[in-house]
Amino acid sequence: MNKLIVFNFITLNGYFQGPNGDISWHRHGQEESEYGIEGLKSGGTLLFGRVTYEHMASFWPTPDALKNAPVMAEGMNKADKIVFSRTMKKADWNNTRLVKDNMVEEVRKMKQLPGKDMAVLGSGSILSQLAAAGLIDEYQLMVDPVLLGDGTPIFKNLPHKLDLKLTTTRTFKSGVVLLCYQPL
Repeated sequence: MNKLIVFNFITLNGYFQGPNGDISWHRHGQEESEYGIEGLKSGGTLLFGRVTYEHMASFWPTPDALKNAPVMAEGMNKADKIVFSRTMKKADWNNTRLVKDNMVEEVRKMKQLPGKDMAVLGSGSILSQLAAAGLIDEYQLMVDPVLLGDGTPIFKNLPHKLDLKLTTTRTFKSGVVLLCYQPL
């Protein structure tokens, strides 16, 4: 059975983005980049909601990304990707499949297929739905040492409590702390 992993960075007060989708507060240091690259090397499938997909697809295939973060850009561009959206007509970023309906059922089926693990990046709207359905096997949260006055909570509209068990921690030189949890 394939695992579904969440990888996200958040503020100390639980936001994964600031006003107007701002993520400039995240500390993208060398150590954090190396950790992200290691995750991409596993060759799993990346899952996105529409907003995160559009953000990622507007950056990673560009010459700027290939120049400034060549290893990460190569990994992001080569990875298999699925975007969940009821409104998108097509997904042009290479190796991307668009799923319009029944996201929870689709992920349930994908977890049963042979293959590699899947990772949700960003994508707060689908994150809460997948968490509520009990489909997430591991939460990897990079907590930045910053507080925002406003933003989007990572688990907005979660319908019930989810108990988690801390499995791993790591502190980066930047002050970012990685916290890994599994559902109980």
